[in-house]
Amino acid sequence: MLIVLSSLWPNKVPFHIDGGQPSYLIIAGLVFTPLSEPLIDEECEDSIGLKLLAKARYSLARFKGEQIVILSQVLANEVNIGYEDMSNQQVLKLNGTQIRNIHHLAYLVDSCKDKYLVFEFEDNYITVLEREAATAASSCILKDYGIPSERSSDLLEPYVDSLGDNQAVDQYIGDSPVSNLEIGFDGIIWA
Repeated sequence: MLIVLSSLWPNKVPFHIDGGQPSYLIIAGLVFTPLSEPLIDEECEDSIGLKLLAKARYSLARFKGEQIVILSQVLANEVNIGYEDMSNQQVLKLNGTQIRNIHHLAYLVDSCKDKYLVFEFEDNYITVLEREAATAASSCILKDYGIPSERSSDLLEPYVDSLGDNQAVDQYIGDSPVSNLEIGFDGIIWA
């Protein structure tokens, strides 16, 4: 009996992008997108970083639609001063809620009523933006950089939570078969 594991446990990082255009979400100049093989090829493996590269190659999705969402770049503006050099960082949480995929992140931003947007990234990086200032600055940033929309067209559709209230999955989102302890200056240490 032959079992094809890739269909049972799909990789979190797609090898190609349906429709050819990647999903993206821009919030106060912070550009979020799912990690994909075409993005890795475009960025060059060195700029992606060893940890994200290991996750791209070895992490399996725990549920349908799970993605590794990254902050790919920051479009510099006074609202995001201090964050403009961030790139290729995995975003794990927004205001304490674990990110499941890019559509989930868009939903969380759209439904947020808190004063601040607190993005938590891999390796304990945190970005804090005042929500109203971020919203107000976004249209100016898009105009300055000649970007027609703050999000890709696929993120205009309503978000449907395929997991429901399954808290057991939430505790594992963001984990990797490659832990912080296994990544050193010399690369991955395999036990």
